[in-house]
Amino acid sequence: MPYLDLSHHRLHYRVDARDETAPWLVFCNSLGTDLHMWDRQVEALAGQFRILRYDRRGHGLSSSPPPPFSMADLGADVLRLMDHLGIERAHFCGLSIGGQVGQWLALHAGPRFDKIVLCATAARIGSAQSWSERINAVSAQGLAPLLAGTVERWFTPAFVAQAPDIIEACVEAFQATSLDGYIGGCAALADADFHESLSSIARPVLAISGADDPVCPPSDLERIARAVSDGRHISLPGRHIVNIESAERFNDALLGFLGPKAD
Repeated sequence: MPYLDLSHHRLHYRVDARDETAPWLVFCNSLGTDLHMWDRQVEALAGQFRILRYDRRGHGLSSSPPPPFSMADLGADVLRLMDHLGIERAHFCGLSIGGQVGQWLALHAGPRFDKIVLCATAARIGSAQSWSERINAVSAQGLAPLLAGTVERWFTPAFVAQAPDIIEACVEAFQATSLDGYIGGCAALADADFHESLSSIARPVLAISGADDPVCPPSDLERIARAVSDGRHISLPGRHIVNIESAERFNDALLGFLGPKAD
């Protein structure tokens, strides 16, 4: 398994590609998931893109430095991976906190990216107080008390009943997340607010919402699409992890937006 060893942590990553001349596409996970959340996208898109996905620090097989983290820390991890692999430019797709990483990258490393897909995210997710309360709860009790509510926020009841194997895999990834990794991600979310800077994003942006997402409703993605210089929004059936619940339509949307080659 490939790893990038950094000074205080190591990042587990994976590259899937069938055409070594294809444009790069970087996927960035949500909080409490691992790189396998993008399996359905890789199945559909690895023929058109060279795909880089990775486990965020403290998630999956990646280790974690001590929290807190900032969004700049999480964005720098993406850039270090790209530098390690010699990726000069790429498309980017991130969901939830991954979408906030995408906003940071668009603002601070825009020339490294072509088109950006921001999914089930917002310029600000929650509040500093809500994330502080989450950090305190997890520090005291671990992740187990959050599990039922997390599944409810992530997927509709119909999908939970329809796809028990997928739900089980997501639950296992959530439970395997290190407390430092989860708490560090919460700290980054507590401080991140891109409302005042979205208009400075010059890259083309596709904002994808889950129609029934209780965390980042469609209105949050509509605001992003309106605020950036070149944005559009679509809403797909599902809740927060919309790339899994509406995988085929999500993949079609990515292909339609990104196209077979980078601009």
